[in-house]
Amino acid sequence: MEEKDNAISKKYELSAIKIIKSLKSRKFEAFYCKNKDEAVEKAMSLISEGSSVSWGGSVTIREIGLIDRIYKTDLTIINRDTAKTIDERFDLMRKALLSDVYLTSVNAISEDGIMVNVDGVGNRVAAMTFGPKSVIVIIGMNKVCKTSEDARVRARTYAAPVNAHRISINPLLKMPENTPCALTGMCFDCKTDECMCSYIIETRMCKIPGRIKVILVGESLGF
Repeated sequence: MEEKDNAISKKYELSAIKIIKSLKSRKFEAFYCKNKDEAVEKAMSLISEGSSVSWGGSVTIREIGLIDRIYKTDLTIINRDTAKTIDERFDLMRKALLSDVYLTSVNAISEDGIMVNVDGVGNRVAAMTFGPKSVIVIIGMNKVCKTSEDARVRARTYAAPVNAHRISINPLLKMPENTPCALTGMCFDCKTDECMCSYIIETRMCKIPGRIKVILVGESLGF
């Protein structure tokens, strides 16, 4: 297993060199961390003291322990999961769009630095596009795809079906039980009320240079 892990780690590290170069050419700040612990430290170093911080439904940022770390600071936290009602939840999601720092991941990234997200409500892609002063995107190297088209395929045929089932654990949200991806595990380009792919966004440039900071992590993270 150690030999296998070392081989995968080396591949991730070499791939990240190319991706980081591509991201920087698109005006993103970009970094590579070998593991979760390094990624958390790098993310924290990018958050200024006194900032307000928020996030969406990213599994990755929870998986690496970043949310737990944020709660051990004096940062101002806007957490939609503290809401008692769906209306309060949406109010917090709107406030997150004016936060100093927004934490998120993506569903896929191409080797030439194009990030792809599918979003049911749109709050996550809205925050990446405009609003928060700074966006920190943490991406496991398992989400790297050859081309942007491959990244779109991954987002819709893998990430969306898995997330459809993940959402069902939140008592405030309606289970997307009528979507084909929830029923079959495959995308049927649906138009159901609970569609996971209302918004499909490619982030290919950072309009304000450095506003979006990308941390690639040499581990398998998220969906």
